[in-house]
Amino acid sequence: MNIKKYIIYGVVAILPFTSTSCLFDDAPVDKITDNYIWETPMLLDEYALPWYRNMNDGFSTFVPTSIALVKSSSRYYMQWFSDQIVPSNTNYYNAGYGDLLKGNNQEITNWATVKWSNYYTQIQSINRLFENEANIASGEQKERILGEAHFFRAYYYYILWRQWGGVMLIKNTFDPLTDNTKFPRASYVQMVDAIVSDAKEAAKRLPVSFDASNAGRVTKGAALMLIAKTYLWASSEYYQNKSNDYLGFTDDQSQAMLEKAKEAYEDLFDLNQYQLVQIAGTTQEDIKNEYRKIFLTKNSVESILEVQHSNDGNYDTGNGHKLDRDAASPFFTGTTAAYTPTQNHVDEYGMREGLTYDAKNPYEGRDFRFYANILYNGSTYNGHIMDLQYIRTGNNEVAGVDITKYGESETAAYSRTGYYMGKFVDETQKIDKDDTYASKQNYIIWRYAEALLDYAEVMFRLGSEGIALDKVNEIRNRAKMHSLSSLTWEELVNERRIELAFEETTYWDMFRWGVAVEKMNGETNPIKAMKIVENSANGQKRYTISNMNRFPKRVRFFEEKQYYLPIPWDEIRYHGVPQNPEWREM
Repeated sequence: MNIKKYIIYGVVAILPFTSTSCLFDDAPVDKITDNYIWETPMLLDEYALPWYRNMNDGFSTFVPTSIALVKSSSRYYMQWFSDQIVPSNTNYYNAGYGDLLKGNNQEITNWATVKWSNYYTQIQSINRLFENEANIASGEQKERILGEAHFFRAYYYYILWRQWGGVMLIKNTFDPLTDNTKFPRASYVQMVDAIVSDAKEAAKRLPVSFDASNAGRVTKGAALMLIAKTYLWASSEYYQNKSNDYLGFTDDQSQAMLEKAKEAYEDLFDLNQYQLVQIAGTTQEDIKNEYRKIFLTKNSVESILEVQHSNDGNYDTGNGHKLDRDAASPFFTGTTAAYTPTQNHVDEYGMREGLTYDAKNPYEGRDFRFYANILYNGSTYNGHIMDLQYIRTGNNEVAGVDITKYGESETAAYSRTGYYMGKFVDETQKIDKDDTYASKQNYIIWRYAEALLDYAEVMFRLGSEGIALDKVNEIRNRAKMHSLSSLTWEELVNERRIELAFEETTYWDMFRWGVAVEKMNGETNPIKAMKIVENSANGQKRYTISNMNRFPKRVRFFEEKQYYLPIPWDEIRYHGVPQNPEWREM
């Protein structure tokens, strides 16, 4: 396979453009001369659109069913690979997602190849802009777009670095058909320096905020968050004292990186640009509704960076997605059940102050965020009382409407975990058989609550438990939860997993903390489900927790080598660089 399909794919002169000035509209493609692009403000902005479009696939449930499609797709909701939320659609486990989940080497290689190509395509596009910097007219737009370019080159190298370790740092366009330049794998030190250098340059050029017409553009705050995130990742104990410098630091830089992360987060806070969205309500119902609204409000005061989605939710011609349809129970005509929380995650929600857990009433008195994030048996959603239990009469069990297949389709799915997702979903979203119009929620990359929790982790690891405790309590108090009097590492981790539930950062936390092998394997951390059976004779309920992984096709398998994805083999051969450990060409 030609190397051009990977790191130099972005040098082609086919660019998206449109007659509209809307920042995030999709656009047709046409061929335009280079000079016209750099000299035309509208086209210059259109040139940058793919940098935004390819940040993250967000709420994507495109699950290929053939190897050919897997090779051309990287679109998976990353949280599916964690232990907080899983798809209940059996067909997903028989497709590419299932192969990835089970650690199929060929499918992981195919998947990694697509992701690698996508990221380097954006980097080459950015490099091309820098090479034409002199042709861009001076002014506010030039300063802003150069800031965006620096941010996104840092961002895409940050994404590559997290998944592959040190990669080839390329800051110019090149074509191997005419240029014999070979690039080595960068060390961890070089990756950190390159990412931070670009992000700092972005922070110098970008404004603190934009007006409403430019909502969603990267800002100084996003650049500072990227710097902080880079140092936080680099501080991970897992990536210290490695034998190869492209897999981590060859010595222990953990404390040094923590100190730099501390400074970066404090620079972010000093902007005084972000704050937690506060909750005024005091009842369980009001707190639930206000907390849930945080994730339905686009570009709020808590938002640092979001993937923008069109307000009309048009899926076919716009930039909508299918979250509400794919998350819906059969009562609401849902047939996909793509976002079903696990019992593993439900068990993470503690009790409110002064209350104790009752196994006969397991959903009473829990952390207020539980009611916002989880749809459970007996909860109310959009005027409907969720029926996620079975009624037993004699030896016969009849499933409730929310765990009974909707329609005549043999492939229709319903929750296998006993729960549906409450966070992110929109009760006002119409769902029917016409799937043209879907969902419009933005997908959160970073928000202020995450920055506070990151900072709490940094300070805890630096020995400042008091400061860490204050930040954790700030998060808890916003959700009307009582303050903790002291803080352990386990409590800090649990708070993070509750507040950032179903957000992609909780997936990457398992890598940073070096627990991915433990948490992402079915043998050591099986996905658990709840089954509730009510006796029709006396109304008593029996709650039974079981392992979903008793089904062979749902076994999760994660090896140590998967901390680093395989570099495409054509790149290995062309550049003469070492492959990541234990990966073999198939």
